[in-house]
Order: sequence, then C-alpha cells, then structure tokens
Amino acid sequence: MTDITTSMKLNHMSFPSSDVSATATFFENHLGCTVAARGTSWFLKRPGFDIVIDDAAGHPVEWPHNFHIGFELASLDEVRALYEQMAGAGVVMKTGVFKHERGSRFFCEVPGGVLVEINTRSDADEKYRGTFDL
Repeated sequence: MTDITTSMKLNHMSFPSSDVSATATFFENHLGCTVAARGTSWFLKRPGFDIVIDDAAGHPVEWPHNFHIGFELASLDEVRALYEQMAGAGVVMKTGVFKHERGSRFFCEVPGGVLVEINTRSDADEKYRGTFDL
C-alpha cells in the first residue's frame, strides 16, 4: 500500500441490468438506498458510496459464477431479520442464513440477476477477528 492508496475509499459500483427499474427498486426497498436520478441509468446513494445501474440495452446480462456484492450488518439477529423480511416479500433467496468461518450470511438474487450477500462478521471465527473492523 502507498500513501495514496491508504486513504482511497470505495466511490461507486456500476453494473448492467436487463430491468433497471426492478433492480433499482430492490436496492431502494430492501437495502436502504435512495434514488438520486432516474433515466437509462439509475443512480442510488448509500452512505459512503453510490450504485449505478445501467440499462443493458436489450443484451442478456450474464454474471460469472459466484460474482456478487456484499452488505454487512452488525449482528446475526439483523441478518436473520432482513432474511425474513426479504423472503416474505418474495425475493429470490439462494440460501438460508448459514454460519461461515468469516461470519454468518445468506445470498439472494436481485431482479436482473445480481447475486447479493448479506453478512455479519460479529460471529466470525477467532482467527478472522483481527482482519476487519467490527
């Protein structure tokens, strides 16, 4: 790491969707994003970074195996509560909540095919506790 990259932070994520409106609505309804602009691309705001969802313009969107974006919650109870909320709303759940050595998590699919991981590191194995901030 250099002095320049030490202070660097995530600015935005940008990815295509075959249904920009449905994808953006998922992020707004389930992940607390606010919509900043609509058009062929939708701009969503999160504390600390933005998400840009671009219209795939009729091209099929194919994601590499296991490509996903992750969001972290403070506790396992919060992970379970969000899982129940999303499942109850008909979100396509790819897994249940499961324990992983780096913390409990689940995976779901956003309209448009993006895989999302919701996790907590509050219950990570001890050997991983020094590798991130809680």
